[in-house]
Order: sequence, then C-alpha cells, then structure tokens
Amino acid sequence: MATPTNPFTGRRGFLQAIKQLKPRVVQEAERQAKIESLNSICPDCGRSCTPAELEENLSQCPDCGHHFRMIARDRLHMLFDGGKDAQYQELDSNLVGDNPLKFPGYSKKLEENREKTHLSEAVRCAVGSIGGCQCVLVVLDSYFMMGSMGVAVGERVTRAVEHATDNRLPLIIFSASGGARMQEGIMSLMQMAKTSAAIARHDEAGLLYISVLTNPTTGGVTASFASLGDIILAEPGALIGFAGPRVIEQTIKQKLPEGFQRSEYLLEHGFIDCIVNRLELKDKLQMLLRQHVEGAADVAAPNEETAIAGQDSFAQGSGKKSHGLRELFGQVATPPHKRVELARAPERPNADYLIGELFTDFTEMHGDRLDADDQSIKGGIACFRGTPVTVIAQCKGKTLEENLEYNFGMPNPQGYRKAQRLARQAEKFGRPVITIIDTPGAYPGIEAEAKGQGEAIARSIELFSTLKVPVIAIIIGEGGSGGALALGVANSIIMLENAIYSILSPEGFAAILWKDATRAKEAASVMKLTADDIASFGIADLVIPEGDEPLTTPAPELVARIDKAIAGELGRLAPLDGDELANMRYEKFRAMGNCIELKGEDN
Repeated sequence: MATPTNPFTGRRGFLQAIKQLKPRVVQEAERQAKIESLNSICPDCGRSCTPAELEENLSQCPDCGHHFRMIARDRLHMLFDGGKDAQYQELDSNLVGDNPLKFPGYSKKLEENREKTHLSEAVRCAVGSIGGCQCVLVVLDSYFMMGSMGVAVGERVTRAVEHATDNRLPLIIFSASGGARMQEGIMSLMQMAKTSAAIARHDEAGLLYISVLTNPTTGGVTASFASLGDIILAEPGALIGFAGPRVIEQTIKQKLPEGFQRSEYLLEHGFIDCIVNRLELKDKLQMLLRQHVEGAADVAAPNEETAIAGQDSFAQGSGKKSHGLRELFGQVATPPHKRVELARAPERPNADYLIGELFTDFTEMHGDRLDADDQSIKGGIACFRGTPVTVIAQCKGKTLEENLEYNFGMPNPQGYRKAQRLARQAEKFGRPVITIIDTPGAYPGIEAEAKGQGEAIARSIELFSTLKVPVIAIIIGEGGSGGALALGVANSIIMLENAIYSILSPEGFAAILWKDATRAKEAASVMKLTADDIASFGIADLVIPEGDEPLTTPAPELVARIDKAIAGELGRLAPLDGDELANMRYEKFRAMGNCIELKGEDN
C-alpha cells in the first residue's frame, strides 16, 4: 500500500498551508478585537475589564477600584430593593423639551442621543424602596449629552422633588453632569433657580435630602441642587466643581495641583460629608434612611424601661447643686491640681473611644461647607440605644501623630461651624444632640483669628441656646474657656469626676493675674474648676465618679456609667417640647451668678 503524500511539503505546499490558515488567524484576530472593543480599559491601572467583571463589581475596576461611569438604569437596579427585579414607579419618563433657541442641529442631536442611549432625556426619576424605606430617587445619566441640564431635565428634577415634598418622602439625587446645556441658553440657566427653589420647599417641610456626587458633577448642577443636600456623599475620585479644570487653567494660566476638584480634595476642604465606595453605597443609604425616617425598619424607639429606670436612678442629679451619681457610685477626694493632671492624662478614655463604645451606626459628617474640615471636632449621626442622635465631639489623640491630626484638641473656626451645621440638622430632624467636650481651648492662631474664631464661638453659643431638641453635654477631660462653652450650652451637663471646667488654663490664669505661670498649682485651687465645684455652682447636673485610682478604672465600667447617665437624662428631657427645652436652657444659664444692688444715691 502506497504511503500518502503530505500536501504541505515543499515550497508550493507551504504556500497552500498559509492560504488555508490565514482566514483562521484573521478570524481569531477579529474575534479578539471584538472582545477587546466590548471591554473597558481602566484609566487608573490599565486593566482590561470585561462586561461581566464590571457588572459583578457595579462598574468598578476589580484591581484598583476605579469607578467607571454608570447608566441611570443600572443605578436604579443597584439601589432599589429587588435589584433587576425591583418594583418602582418611574416619574415623567415621557417628558421632553424642545429647542427654545432654535439652535441649529440641536433637535437632530437630541434624536441621535435618544437612539444611542435609549433614553428620552438625561435624567430618570422614580419612586421605590431602599431597605424597606419608600423614597424618590433621581439619577442623571452622563451618557445622554453629558448629563447636561436643559429645560426637560430641570422640569423632571423639579417635579420629582415636588412629588417627594407632597408625599413627605426622602429624596436622593445622583448627579453626573457637565452642567448647563449650552444649546438651551438662558432657559437652561433658569433651571438652576427652579430646582433650587423646589429643594428649599422640601427642606422647609423637614424632609431628608441626600445628594450623591458622581463623576463628573460640574457647572450649573453643582451650583444648584447637587450642593444643597442635608447630607452630601461622593464616590471616590469624582470630578466635582463649578468651573471645569480646563477653564480654570486657561483663566489663571497655571497648572492645577494633583487631585484638584476631586472628591478627596472637596472632603478636605469641607464641602462634602463623606466619600463612599459604590459597593458600600446602598448599605450607607439604608442606614441613613433608617436614622431619619420615622417607622423605618430596625429603628427602635427609646427603650421605655431603660429610659424610666435611668430617669429614676438619676433624678437626684437633675436639680441644681446636686451631685447625682456620687450618691450611687461614691466620692473620692483629690486636690484640684491633681484633677488638672488627671483631666489632661493621655491615658483617659477619649472621644474616639467613647463614640465607638456608646453609639452604634455612627456616620461621620465632615466639613463646614465653607472652607475646611477641622478634625479636632468630630461629628455625625449615630444611634444611642436604638434612638437616632447627633454626636459632636472635641477630639484629642493618644499619640503625637493623632494629636497633630486633632490639633491637640484645639478647634479652629471651621470646627465650630461644622458643629453648628450638624446642630441645625439635628434640630430639623428632631434628633437629640450629645456633645463630648475635651479641649484646652479654641486654637489661638493667626489663621484662626483671620477666619473669625470669636464669631464662630459666639454663633455656636447662640445657636445651642435656641435649639428645640434635647442637648446633653459631657465633659470628659478639659473644659477650657469659650472653646468648651461653644459646645456646652446644654439642658444637661455631665462631668466625669476628674474633668475640669474653667475660664482658662491654670497656667494662663496665674500668668495674667499674678504674672507668674509657675503658680498654676495655686491657681487651680482658687479657680474652682473641679467637677465638684462646677456641680456646686449649679452648672454641672451630674458628676460621674471614676474610682480611687481613676486611670486604672476599667474603661467599660466607666462607659457603662456614662451610658446610664445619658439614658437617664434623655428620659428626663423626652417629655418636653421644643419650646420648653429651649426655655429650660435659657433659664438654666440665665440664673448663673448672683448680683447685689448697691444702695445710695451716687450709685
């Protein structure tokens, strides 16, 4: 039997083989090119991300976490209960605008965008449930003309806000926009006023508005509804600003710094509350909704039994000049100068520790919305025994690095303005305010004075005196001068046994009155700054003993005492309405200090 010949041997056979293989190579190359065209290249790390990977990771790069743009439909599915099977009611989905300026080619451009994106406009609005809480969700889509706001977008947003107001629903808006729509000129500009006015009415109704800034949020959207949230969240790395980077560079003829106008930059400069990774966003929104919406799932009313028990336990500590908790826990005599040393001891439980131990679901809110985020004052929303509260705390660190971050507990004006913002928010939503005080005093620096330190303290004192919600202040270490009083105008003032409260430091007192700072020990005695003294003046309502060896008292034991004190005071204040609470505070401070009238005609 003859051996079969190989058709591919020799030069002619080789050429024939190439001809047969070439179509396969071309087909494979074309297939790979098609696959790559469907993939998205991460601009941060260069990874080629497949559609399946992006869907699984909510349009985030699996390697570096870069947040890709997200279409409005996917946002709705990401957030509403049920995911892709979510049941929600879309609002005004057929509402579109016209061409108010008769701008050449604009009508055609709209049609092209509708065909390309399968959207009728650059925003989708819907009513649905997030974590069981009904809300209105508005999502701008940057794939439709860069999410720009023309008349139709402004009208849809406004109607959605009005729907939320009329039905007393929380509002969440996801912004992703290049700003005003140039082709609609002045009518586009007017949408900034229309949407902002609608937000103002929603705010006046006492309803929650959460603004979420995504990449990009610029121009007229930033300068209207996007910046008006009660709470402003942002995705990592999002471009956020009024003027675009190129416009700024062309105007000032300078290269912008790295990270300018990104989420992280705005957080540092006080304009947003927090940055939230997209994978954690729904959980964050669910928690915030639970803390603000009456009757939402998992939010417990104050525990009646513990509130009453606390009220009974501390009733003796609620009146003037009563030592309250001392009768329960005992009393330890310590010289005033030793109290000062103990108040300043870095081993003491600080605000960070107490926030973590006393409260659950704490969400820190950053910034004064004007200039900066002062880390020496930490504030946010939390739950105390299941009840939503606002916590505002002056922070000291345990290490040098922490103290540098916290400016050694000395707030700048931006910190006090952050506190004011959070206090107003608490009043709007009827949340008790709990302040934790531990500061040697407000920061005495050049920039602090230039930014209005005195005015910031004054405004805080004024605001806290008028709040129509319960205010409880806890002095855990140093209560130094006006810097402490700015957070200390409260219905109830609680002091730890070794805390101090004074007009200024003993060193400063001795230097001013005796021109000798070395007499600080003597000054501590005459200043009457101990918790015992402050209670005897009727300023402190409760004093919490720390034991014979305070720096070795187990922290959990001290936390339990503070917890019980807060519960008791909240129980005592709970029956009072807003006017009664504000008047109680006014009368408390109105009565501080005794005066006598001199007799005689010359006086």
